[in-house]
Amino acid sequence: VQLQASGGGLVQAGDSLRLSCEVSGRSSSNYAMGWLRQAPGKEREFVAGISWSHGRTYYLNAVKGRFTISRDNANNTVYLQMNSLKPEDTAVYYCAADDRPRRFSQTSTWSNHLRAWGQGTLVTVSS
Repeated sequence: VQLQASGGGLVQAGDSLRLSCEVSGRSSSNYAMGWLRQAPGKEREFVAGISWSHGRTYYLNAVKGRFTISRDNANNTVYLQMNSLKPEDTAVYYCAADDRPRRFSQTSTWSNHLRAWGQGTLVTVSS
C-alpha cells in the first residue's frame, strides 16, 4: 500500500489547511485510517483516526475541536481539515493506515497499529 500525503504549507497562526491522502495499492474501504505527525526533534505522534465505516473518529487531545478527519472511500482518499492552527502544530504530517482490516477503537492501543507508508507533508505555522 502507498499513502501519498499532500496539502501542507507555510501558514500563520489561526489559519487553516486541508491535508489530503491518496491511497493506492489496495482499497482503503476496509481499513481504519489516520494521521500522524513528527515535529523537529520529537517522536512521531498520533493526531487523528477514523474507522473504516460509520465515520467514528478519535483525536489527540491537543487537536480536538480544531482538526477534523474524514474519508471518501469511493475515491480512496482521507482528509485532515486543520483550523485555528498553532505554532506547536508545526510538523511533518503522515497519512497512516491500520495494519489490520476492520479494526477501530477510540484508544491509544488502537492508534499504535497505524502504519505510515510514504512521504509526509510539511506544515509550518508561524506565530
